[in-house]
Amino acid sequence: METVEELCAQLIRFDTTNLGGGSSEGEREAAEFVASHLSAAGLAPTLMERSPRRSNVIARVAGSDPSLAPLLVHAHLDVVPADAAEWTVPPFAGEIRDGFVWGRGAVDMKDMCATLLAVLHRWSSEGRGPRRDIVLAFVADEEDTGAWGAHWLVEEHRSLFDGCVAAIGESGGYTVRASSAAGEPVRLYPVATAERGTAHMRLTATGRAGHGSRRNDDNAVVKLLAALQRLTAHEWPVVLTPTVRAFFERTGAALGIEVDLADVDGTLRRFGAAAKIAENTVRNSTTPTVLSAGYKVNVIPGVAHAEVDTRLLPGTEDAFLAEVDRLLGPDVRREFVAHQRAVQAPVDAEWFTAMAAAIEAEDPGSVVVPFCMGGGTDAKAFAGLGIDCYGFAPLWLPENFDHRLMAHGVDERVPVDGLRFGANVLDRFLSTT
Repeated sequence: METVEELCAQLIRFDTTNLGGGSSEGEREAAEFVASHLSAAGLAPTLMERSPRRSNVIARVAGSDPSLAPLLVHAHLDVVPADAAEWTVPPFAGEIRDGFVWGRGAVDMKDMCATLLAVLHRWSSEGRGPRRDIVLAFVADEEDTGAWGAHWLVEEHRSLFDGCVAAIGESGGYTVRASSAAGEPVRLYPVATAERGTAHMRLTATGRAGHGSRRNDDNAVVKLLAALQRLTAHEWPVVLTPTVRAFFERTGAALGIEVDLADVDGTLRRFGAAAKIAENTVRNSTTPTVLSAGYKVNVIPGVAHAEVDTRLLPGTEDAFLAEVDRLLGPDVRREFVAHQRAVQAPVDAEWFTAMAAAIEAEDPGSVVVPFCMGGGTDAKAFAGLGIDCYGFAPLWLPENFDHRLMAHGVDERVPVDGLRFGANVLDRFLSTT
């Protein structure tokens, strides 16, 4: 049986690049690899495709207590593109060197796929299993819209998830090294109990086309730029969702640092390295990313477009969009190019308690805290079924290893010791919950 690091390396060697817009290398070979390992562990996996090569793998692990509700565990097989010219090692070579597994998908998220397979093989060889049924979903297309993966499965095959009351997936349960007020090291493990919603918008301004040398008081570009200036200059207010509030309270207690919820920005500054866990989720955000107008320098175009990456905290959408409309004004219209609601699961629940216990058993003295993800995952699809979704892909990280730079970054890699830790934590959690 391969080690967890060997499983991760083999998964990386399958180029499952997702180019977006339905264009992809495809997840088929990686899915077949996963299915073969599930079969070897005594399971009966099913490959499901919306279109050829966009493969999802579904399997069910029988628990010892049928009275317990099933748990969903989901992980994605696709990865974002990688330019080999920028990398120290080829991004799909799956090299193991210097204590790391290198390659695209190492932390996003073929690492969790590998730790899951390692746990299942361990159970099979030791004659063990979980207390409750576990539904496994290794899915396609997370790195784009999920239309070939989680969202398609939920829309067309929702019965696969009947009875599931909770789910775990990316991204949480990794080491964040911080310092207490006394300067002592503190190991935090943030577990995601919420995600900001996605409301990517396309803005359109129209005006009168004309010659660039002539006065034009109905210039679409000018209208659009003015609206974008108002939008980006606006300071969105602090919103303390239940998850974010719990993060501040528990992190402050762990670090021995004063928490002033009337001065969230000041509190984040006092948190030091721990601030990065929550700094993007105390407010909604609007970030212009695409501008498009015109075709020739001496021609005033009649239409100008912009696209804005917009992220929304749970419970804020209606008021937020009303304020966006006020800021844009009557000359600019908006439409969604992607729209997925925010996700929020209970912090004070048996699931969170069990995740914390599993981590703390493997890393004594660590502190598990809830957090809200700034971006989004396939949890948005599964939450639509009424499933409480958590970001829990446990991973131990060494000193001076910036996890944030790895996902979608150059020279993505995952520590071998981190993978082994993740497999042990998942084993504890999945076999006892």
